[in-house]
Formats: sequence, C-alpha cells, structure tokens
Amino acid sequence: MKIQESYLLGHIAKLHGFKGEVSLFLDLSHPEEFKIPKVFWIENDGQLIPFTVQQFQLKNKSFARVKFIEVNNENEAKKILRKKVYLPIELLEKLDDNHFYDHEIIAFDCIDEKLGLLGKIDQVIDLPSNPLLQINQQGKEILIPLIPGLVKKVDRKEKKLFILSPDGLFD
Repeated sequence: MKIQESYLLGHIAKLHGFKGEVSLFLDLSHPEEFKIPKVFWIENDGQLIPFTVQQFQLKNKSFARVKFIEVNNENEAKKILRKKVYLPIELLEKLDDNHFYDHEIIAFDCIDEKLGLLGKIDQVIDLPSNPLLQINQQGKEILIPLIPGLVKKVDRKEKKLFILSPDGLFD
C-alpha cells in the first residue's frame, strides 16, 4: 500500500511491557466508534509495512494497547517506536457534503460565500481549543478557526471547500 492510498491514524507512542506490546496514539475524534482492522500499516523508511493485530484494547480517548503478531519482544517493539501508523482510505466512512476528514481537503480551494476565493488549503491545524484552516493566499498565510457553522459545502469532485466566515474576521 502507498501512503497516498492511506490516511494517518496515529503513531506508536511508547512501549507497553516487555512482550512487544505498544501504546498506539489514535488521532480520532471518536475512538470509541473505531472499528479495529486486522492490519495496521506502519511507516518505515518511506514504506508502509503491514502489521497484523493480535490484541487491541482501547485504554482511553487517545490511546490503545496493541499487540502485533510480528512483534514479540521489547527489542522488536523499539524498532516501531515513534513510527506513524496508517490505514487504507477506503476504510473511512463516507461523509456528507458538510463534513470532511482533515487530510482530504488539503490543496482544496477555500471559497468564502462573501469574499470569493481565499486561497488553497495547506493544512488543518488541530488545536485543543479549536482547529484552524491554514490557507495559502498567494504566499501569505491565513488562519481561519473551524467553528461550528463555518463550512457550508465540501465539493470533493471540484476540490473546493465553501465557507461563510464570521463578520470581522478579515477586517
């Protein structure tokens, strides 16, 4: 599997015990709804390597305790420590035209209903208080808080995100 065909789920945060178990940080809004796959893909030197899940236990909102069949001791677990973990894009639930996954809107045009084209979306910055859209407007960085009601439509076919910015944001 290629990175372009996948999405970043999280990373191996730390070792858990001496038998090869690890703590997996899950970058999910609702981890309790996460459907556990049979295989996770771990990035190593730019390649995605499949690791088969033997055990998976959600510990809290952000972490799970995982045992992979291919990892049987502490030394093997150290080799995947701090590595990024991916899943195939097709495992993502399809969203309606008002919702999106952060990774899918990168490079979309961001269009304000009042102001027109603002620029291209560079990234979604996930802050605890409020996520931000980072937009490149002809070399200038614009940050827009992703507040409820901001997104009006996601046009995946045309790669456009339509928003209605709050009054005073661009004054």
